[in-house]
Parts: sequence; structure tokens; C-alpha cells
Amino acid sequence: MCDNYRTHKHANVQAWLAKNPRITLHFTPTSGSWLNKVEILFGIITRQAIRRGSFNSVKELTTAIRRFIDGWNDRCQPFTWTKTANDILDHATSGQRTSFTRH
Repeated sequence: MCDNYRTHKHANVQAWLAKNPRITLHFTPTSGSWLNKVEILFGIITRQAIRRGSFNSVKELTTAIRRFIDGWNDRCQPFTWTKTANDILDHATSGQRTSFTRH
């Protein structure tokens, strides 16, 4: 799965794809920014549930992932925004980093 940047159009990428016809690229829709949140969740699962783990089967791996997701859902809390929309926009347009906290 790829985003809509043009990196997949590079000649080296196109040549590799031509040599590997079983590989099919799928692109996120232009309105698919919500997928960024999914990518973040996958990163959290990787860091907190999979990395450094030892799994002897796919079933063990999926059990570990399910256990993590169940625990995550039990502990979930809403985000508390500590900045106003104007603060965020001011920082976004000035190039400065904005921090958010989750309580």
C-alpha cells in the first residue's frame, strides 16, 4: 500500500515492478488521511506487543496482538487537547513543532 506521493513513479521503482509482476501497488485515496492513524496504531502494536517477542506460530502472534488490542481498548481514554485550534494553526504555518498530550 502506498500513499499518493510520486516516489512510485521513479524509473528504478518502475523497473523493479516490471521484473516482479506479482507485486501490485495499492494507493491510499486522496481523502484517506485517517489511514495515518491506523499506521500509528500499527507502530504502537509493533513496539509494545510484537518487537522482542518470540512466536512459534501465526496463532501465537495473532493471540499476542489480540491481547494487546483488548488491553488497549480497556485502557483507552480520550485525547485532551492542550492547544487551541489557533495555536495549532499558528505553529503549523510557522514551521514550529506543536506537542499534544494524552491524559
